[in-house]
Amino acid sequence: MFIDRATIFVKAGNGGNGAVSFHREKYVAAGGPDGGDGGRGGDVIFVVDRNLNTLEKFRYKKKYQAEDGAPGASRNCTGRSGQNLIIPVPEGTIVREAETGQIMADLSGDQPVVIAKGGKGGAGNQHFATATRQIPRFAKPGTPGENFTLQLELKLLADVGLVGFPNVGKSTLISVVSGARPKIANYHFTTLSPILGVVRYGDEGQSFVMADIPGLVEGASEGVGLGHDFLRHVDRCRLIIHVVDVSGIEGRDPIEDFEKINFELRNFDEGLGNRPQIVAGNKSDLATEEQIERFKSYIEEKGIPFFLISAASRQGVKELIDAVTAKLQTLPPVKVYESEYVHHEPLPADRSRFEVTREGDVFYVEADWLEQLLATVNMDDYSSLQYFQRVLRETGIIDKLDEMGIEEGQTVDIFGFRFEYIR
Repeated sequence: MFIDRATIFVKAGNGGNGAVSFHREKYVAAGGPDGGDGGRGGDVIFVVDRNLNTLEKFRYKKKYQAEDGAPGASRNCTGRSGQNLIIPVPEGTIVREAETGQIMADLSGDQPVVIAKGGKGGAGNQHFATATRQIPRFAKPGTPGENFTLQLELKLLADVGLVGFPNVGKSTLISVVSGARPKIANYHFTTLSPILGVVRYGDEGQSFVMADIPGLVEGASEGVGLGHDFLRHVDRCRLIIHVVDVSGIEGRDPIEDFEKINFELRNFDEGLGNRPQIVAGNKSDLATEEQIERFKSYIEEKGIPFFLISAASRQGVKELIDAVTAKLQTLPPVKVYESEYVHHEPLPADRSRFEVTREGDVFYVEADWLEQLLATVNMDDYSSLQYFQRVLRETGIIDKLDEMGIEEGQTVDIFGFRFEYIR
């Protein structure tokens, strides 16, 4: 099944906590603190896998998390860094931050892209020894890894896009000029997903990529038929080949068909209406001279190159491809989207966020980073307790308690650890 949109959640690994440890060895006096730093959390990295052509796998797995960094250890040993999580996606996948819709990356090349950065490891107690504080019984927790809800959107990378009403011969055309083998039958919507084919030309192995874009009908840009799902795949095409059934064998007027499809392109994206176009009048073997001349004159009056072809018998196809290759030499490369998202280094444990609530004479302080901090502080040690109190003051928690009217002797609860408030 061709799936070109998906929403997933990714989270980088948290940094490991720093260790509280003291060097103990026989015959070695006053070994001092030797707690190592925590390891860095793993990143979430997106890479292009050219063996993939759909986002189908993201229908079943929605959450992706990199490995956390390991905590520090004694003897000044740094914890092991978390393993990066590599997520392969099809070429042409655009990654957006779901909340803002901003583009974070366009996976259209071979360069891996870090989407979510792992948290930094916390400092071990070896870093907190001073002349006046020789036995620090606390360390710093690791910082959390970044996390995002992402919208993935696949926009195929193709130089040339075939557009037109169903059953006008797009699939036949791509099958005779490339190695693509789409399903071909005499009914509408035979092709239910975009088909890519490589068209080779010249004596030096030159080539370009052609895409058969299915499902365009009147109202496609408003969601009618399959066009709303697949119009986005025309967006990157440098050149459009507009295939029209010049014979009108299905009872439609070729001129009306031409105008309706162009309207849908403009209505979906104004830029598509201005994209360079070549018109291929297909099924010429079934058309009368009068039908051909009427349509040809209409197109040429608009200044658009026109080629009369019969894809089934390959009549005029070589001339069409020659004109396409010549035109491509004058056009800019396939569009690649620039990142709009500004990556911010996460705040250390995001200490700007906390919540204080009151129930009777007890004030409850809640924050994810406080729970991490408590795990690395020894409340029975005076210097460690001083460090903890300094953090509460520097992050604004003490000011918030004062603002809420706390009085001396009342109780503060932080994840089950209770103490009396003293000014």
